Amino acid sequence: MKLSLDGAVAVITGAASGMGAELAVRMAAKGCRLALVDRDAAGLDSVSHRIAAQHRAPLTTHVADLADHAAIAALPDDVLAAHGKVTVLVSNAGVALAGPFDDYGPDDFEWLMDINFWAGIRLTTAFLPHLKRAPAAQIAYTSSVFGIVGVPGNVAYCASKFAIRGFAEALRQELAGTGVGITIIHPGGVNTAIARSARVARGTDAAAAAAGLVQFEKLLRTPADKAAAAILDGIERRRNRVLIGADARVLDWIQRLLPVGHAKLVTRQASFMPSSLAAQLTRARP
Repeated sequence: MKLSLDGAVAVITGAASGMGAELAVRMAAKGCRLALVDRDAAGLDSVSHRIAAQHRAPLTTHVADLADHAAIAALPDDVLAAHGKVTVLVSNAGVALAGPFDDYGPDDFEWLMDINFWAGIRLTTAFLPHLKRAPAAQIAYTSSVFGIVGVPGNVAYCASKFAIRGFAEALRQELAGTGVGITIIHPGGVNTAIARSARVARGTDAAAAAAGLVQFEKLLRTPADKAAAAILDGIERRRNRVLIGADARVLDWIQRLLPVGHAKLVTRQASFMPSSLAAQLTRARP
């Protein structure tokens, strides 16, 4: 049965830009009330004005750093005070780290995991009791195609995306029989700012990282609004999994066909697949 979004309340993190912003616009068009969360206050203002110009859906913005545990813990009270309920949680905020594992500084891995993985867990802990009160509710977690296959040069990012996928798959089983469903999103190369805003590992040459990221951005071919349309469809249809982009579908197929041997193919096809970032970094490093 489809989830009705008319009159529903959706909490969307990473809502100031990219897929989160486009998803917010599309959900507003469905009559969904919105609680938009991001650390980028100016970006949230821009998205909220864009929505207000097109739709009448009530919305609130919540400026919060998802690495701040207290900020996450305070969100449910703020959202409930404004909207009275929660129907959908979209854990979408994420960051990237450029560079091989050997170049990581002492806090690089922890920084990325805190936002890409632990923020999703803390959001779930905070909102799940309220989601369970709805007759039907949905949680959507943004993993990645890098949560399906491991890619060199992206060790921390892959770890975080595999982790959120595993968490979500196990939690789905625990929530069977409740009204709460779970959708896991696996985007391929979506045209967002995540590459441009990637943190460079402490030991990675900045020029090498910049060269790699420029090449990587050329592979981000799926428009953010198209990705948002796929996510919205997955939430409405309460799908277990959504693959976004031809690259995600190809990598998923290769991983299924060659559960062990796919790693060599992924590395060899660095010029075609998103793993090209690793190849560019390797070639560009002094």
